[in-house]
Amino acid sequence: MRIGVIAPPWAPVPPPLYGGIEAVLDQLARALVAGGHDVTLFTTGDSTCPVPRLHVLPHSEGSRIGMAVPELRHVMHAYEALADRDIVHDHTVAGPFHAERYPELPVVTTIHGPFNDELTDLYRALGPRVPIVGISHAQQRSAIGVAVARVIHHGIDAADFPFGDGSGDAEGPYLLFLGRMNPDKGAHRAIEVANKAGSRLLIAAKCREPWETEYFAAQVEPHLDERIRYLGEVSHERKLELLAGASALLFPIRWDEPFGMVMIEAMACGTPVLGFPEGAVPEVVDHGRTGFLCGDETDMAQAVSRLDEIDRSECRKAVEGYFSAERMAAEHVELYEQLLGG
Repeated sequence: MRIGVIAPPWAPVPPPLYGGIEAVLDQLARALVAGGHDVTLFTTGDSTCPVPRLHVLPHSEGSRIGMAVPELRHVMHAYEALADRDIVHDHTVAGPFHAERYPELPVVTTIHGPFNDELTDLYRALGPRVPIVGISHAQQRSAIGVAVARVIHHGIDAADFPFGDGSGDAEGPYLLFLGRMNPDKGAHRAIEVANKAGSRLLIAAKCREPWETEYFAAQVEPHLDERIRYLGEVSHERKLELLAGASALLFPIRWDEPFGMVMIEAMACGTPVLGFPEGAVPEVVDHGRTGFLCGDETDMAQAVSRLDEIDRSECRKAVEGYFSAERMAAEHVELYEQLLGG
């Protein structure tokens, strides 16, 4: 099958730093190629995903993220370049609406964010022209009035992730928070958990936007010390080291997270996940096997003392099994074939 994949223009594929969507697309594109398909990835010129690539923008546009002009230019050239594909899988926001200019081209789109009022309004208007893929059942339940063709959970290639024993670093064991400096992501809650548990905590998080730096200054920075440390936004290689060495990943969200790639990345490294049962977390964390679902910060701190109940090899097996890139790609191919078959 000749498959065109359109990435957003905001970060390279794969991302050198933070970028969940781009990390997923790297895994998906490579898995589709491994499955024998002819894949062309339309991305930005600084991408390095090892599949055939096209671009119009020489560099990712992270500094202009969300702006209409760079995205529309990217999308316009993408559809022109991929018009001869059997199917196009579009991961941008603007692209599915531009697809109306190519009525004979089969197009599917994945919604990677939450179905808030704005996105729900847009995708209701899109109608059946472009079938929508959801990334969790929790996300699908929030899509009121929007038809979701299929839910396909993310997957990764476990071989890309080092298996760790969770022994920590030169200073000893640690818990890890990895994400964005955002109240929804809950770095301040991770600090509370670490303090209640008397554990070290390493925080690796994107903190570039004004609202991120404001949150950091108000709710994170005052609590930093020798035991609670902020590492900044780390490279992919450093992220892997941190995940493999952590006793557990803290995922203390209090919102409807559509998926949470970092959870399966941690599990691939053998690292259990401690999370609250919000959003897609119960679909990812197998309570008692790959981590614990916790009621509140006190419960999560108590779960830290139970980490020896988790077999780290079971975390890895969950990714080698259901949360594999191979399974993710196979489910996408099934959907493509269904759509092409009418």
